Amino acid sequence: MGAVVALDALLNERRVWKGQPSAQPASDQPTGLAALDAALPSGGWPEAALSEILTPATGLGELHLLWPTLARLTASAERVVLVAPPHIPYPQAWLAAGVDLRWLALVEASGRDALWAAEQCLRSGSCGAVLCWPQQADDRALRRLQVAAETGQTLAFAYRPLEAALNPSPAALRIAVEGRPAQMRVLKCRGGLPPAAPIALAR
Repeated sequence: MGAVVALDALLNERRVWKGQPSAQPASDQPTGLAALDAALPSGGWPEAALSEILTPATGLGELHLLWPTLARLTASAERVVLVAPPHIPYPQAWLAAGVDLRWLALVEASGRDALWAAEQCLRSGSCGAVLCWPQQADDRALRRLQVAAETGQTLAFAYRPLEAALNPSPAALRIAVEGRPAQMRVLKCRGGLPPAAPIALAR
């Protein structure tokens, strides 16, 4: 108790400097979803980093999570690359989401070739974002994607099965999308603790 009183006295006498929590600068890569931006320490996607989106199956709205960002990037003439998506993209849906298809590229590959292609696109520095759907990616493969994103200063997104949440990951951000209506749970985020409450994924 005496130590607490002494410290309070020092602070009151301004003999010890007390730092103030600094506000995080606004992210240059907002998600476009206000509730998610507010929950993330950086206020948006971690820049030049790998973000994982984990789902129990496709078709839960996982693309809706990225469409605002992809629309913003393609509107600025930044290329977006899809590496080995599980389904052929439906152009009308992407157009309705505001994505400029002139800046959308599709890479067909499988297995290790898909991981290699995603890594090369990230390292090139010529893309605004790279999306991939690795089916079997170990820690080493994910770390290579993370390093490639840092090297190319590119947003990297990996869609993975929900059960992958049980394993550690080098990704800067991990989000699980599940349920109907779909909601998001932030499992890991660089720079702070993930929010305890799930976030609704508006569609």
